[in-house]
Amino acid sequence: MPVPSALRSVVLEAAALLLSAVCGGCGLPGTLLCDVCRAELIPDPRAVRTPEGRNVHVALTYQGVAARCLRRLKDEGETLLARPLGSALAAVLGPAVSHGALVVPVPTSRRAFRRRGFRVPDLLVRRAGASPTRALRWTRAAHDQRSLGAMERRDNVRAAMRAVADGRGAAVVVVDDVVTTGATLDEAARALEEAGYEVIALVALAATPTNAVSG
Repeated sequence: MPVPSALRSVVLEAAALLLSAVCGGCGLPGTLLCDVCRAELIPDPRAVRTPEGRNVHVALTYQGVAARCLRRLKDEGETLLARPLGSALAAVLGPAVSHGALVVPVPTSRRAFRRRGFRVPDLLVRRAGASPTRALRWTRAAHDQRSLGAMERRDNVRAAMRAVADGRGAAVVVVDDVVTTGATLDEAARALEEAGYEVIALVALAATPTNAVSG
C-alpha cells in the first residue's frame, strides 16, 4: 500500500531533524542529547539563598551541559531540550508542591516572549509534569539582568512585578529557570505575598556556581 504523501512528508521532516540535530551538551551529531550529556542532567538537589534569606530549591548547577542545554533552549529555540531539563526540575518541584498549591512561574517579559515565541519557565514547569499558573506580571520593563551585579539586579527588579488577582490565602510555589543572586525570586515572592498569596516554596532548575549553598 503506498504511503500517503502527507505522512511521507512528516516522516522525512522528522528524519531530517534527527540527522541535522547535534547534542545540546557536546555537539555530537545525530542526537538532541547524547547518553553522556543526559547523565550530566541527573538532578543534584540542594538549596541556595536569595538576598532576603529565602531558600530556593535547585536541581542543577548552571555550568557545563546544563548551561549549554538551557542556552540552546532559550537562545536557539531548541524546545525539545525542555523535556530532559523539565525532568530535572521535577526532582525539586514535585516535593515542593503540596496538595492544592499553585505553581507560579516567574513572568516572561513581552520582549523575550516576542523573541522566543514561548515562556521558558512555563515550558519547564509543564515538562516537569505540573500546570503553570500565570499569577504574576511585570509592571515595568526591567533591564537584562545578565550584565548586572548583585546590587544592580536587586534594584533593577524592585517593585517591578504585580499579582494579577487577589490571592485569598492560596498556597503557591514560585519557579524560575536560573538563580544567579535570587533577586528576581525575591521580587516575585514579595508581589505574591502583597496580594495575599502564601508562598510556600521557591524552586529553580539551576543555580550559578557562585550562588552560596545553604545545605
